[in-house]
Amino acid sequence: MTDPLILVGIGILIVLGGIVGLRLHPFLALLLGTISIALLSGDEHLRQYAASKQFSEEETRALLMTTVGARVANAFGTTIGKIGILIAMASLIANALYRSGAADKIIRSLVKVTGEKHAPAGFLMGSFTLGIPVFFDTVFYLMHPLARTLAIRSGKNYALYLMAIIGGGVMAHSLVPPTPGPLYMAAELEVSLGLMILMGIFVGLFTAGAGYLYALWANRKYPLPSPKAETDATDTVTRKEEKLPPLWLSLMPILLPVVLISGSTILQVLRDGEVIAVSDGMVTFFRIAGNSNLALTLAAGIALLLLVSVKGKGSVKSNVQEALQDAGVIILIIGAGGAFGGMMEQTGISARISTMFQLDSVAILPVIFVISALIRTAQGSATVAMITTVGMVSGVASSLPFNAVYIAMVIGCGSKIFNWMNDSSFWIICKMSGMTEKETFRNNSVLLTVMGIVGLFVSMILAAVLPLK
Repeated sequence: MTDPLILVGIGILIVLGGIVGLRLHPFLALLLGTISIALLSGDEHLRQYAASKQFSEEETRALLMTTVGARVANAFGTTIGKIGILIAMASLIANALYRSGAADKIIRSLVKVTGEKHAPAGFLMGSFTLGIPVFFDTVFYLMHPLARTLAIRSGKNYALYLMAIIGGGVMAHSLVPPTPGPLYMAAELEVSLGLMILMGIFVGLFTAGAGYLYALWANRKYPLPSPKAETDATDTVTRKEEKLPPLWLSLMPILLPVVLISGSTILQVLRDGEVIAVSDGMVTFFRIAGNSNLALTLAAGIALLLLVSVKGKGSVKSNVQEALQDAGVIILIIGAGGAFGGMMEQTGISARISTMFQLDSVAILPVIFVISALIRTAQGSATVAMITTVGMVSGVASSLPFNAVYIAMVIGCGSKIFNWMNDSSFWIICKMSGMTEKETFRNNSVLLTVMGIVGLFVSMILAAVLPLK
């Protein structure tokens, strides 16, 4: 029998070669890698996989009789069933927050609270908050004009403003649902979405804090010249305050799903531990409304009503169509990634990994972190790195002495390691900010690497002292 590591290595090389070498769309590259692994996996691999899953003899025979195409399609469909609705609703929320001016309102309100002196901290928290439902590219588009404006007014701290925006947004994107990567990891590892949100926020705050400290140092060591005033003419900056929606309504699409989904998990823990008396009705309400699909759908409905209140009914159709088109591409990529992970698991890779590493300690977490980091650095996409890595290691999660949420955390942190020229966000930051490539490496790539490493150590400490098993 061919070593599962060889089969997985071939699959990863096909995916990376397709994305990096042939410039294929990630969906096509992942699909090619998936089919290749499925074709190379023989009956012995499938029997080993079936044994690890404790399949019955009848289930094992059914698996052996299933064609390659059917196995790939089944894994693809299973993935879409887990996260399809969630990603579609998250895309609707992101689009509506952007188009209605709600995201702009949140950012301006933060700056008002912190004041110009503490604006970098405001940018950090604002970017982190927006990065939960909104993709990082959009977060940077929204906040960059404000950073330019403040840098022009003060004549300093442009690098600090930029790094604060980057540091907050990118970590939320890789650690906190409902962004696609964390959503998929939670589903694949069978982690409660409420726990994933809470732990993602907790670890994310540590990483963002570390990024902020690095930003303060780098801003003093390598200051950037402030941009010229005449280049800063954008609708975001010049939009009048009275034309923006109220803050409470702007925050509603973000806070509602967090409260509903996290509330279900928190209430259950409090009730099981007899910490406080919780009524059956309250538990039932949060169990229903806290379902991730329903919570995100409710939030999307509020976001669309917000859009209608600002731009009128005619704006809904075009914006919904745009959001769903964006979501469709992401769903296809993640569906292919799920199929890729499924075919990797059917090679028996989980059993192979379990023989290579000690599974009775947190020592396996740095290994998973390095795998995620290598895949991210090689092909550029944090989401692809997350869904590829989790497919390799999901099978060993039940054997670990700590909750699988920590696997998700280190994979998310590893996917931040060295953002460079093969990632579109690198060029968005570089070109919009006016930085050179060298400055972008220093103020973006190194920043993300520092935060990712800190996230690894925080996750390892938590897994050791609070295993949640």
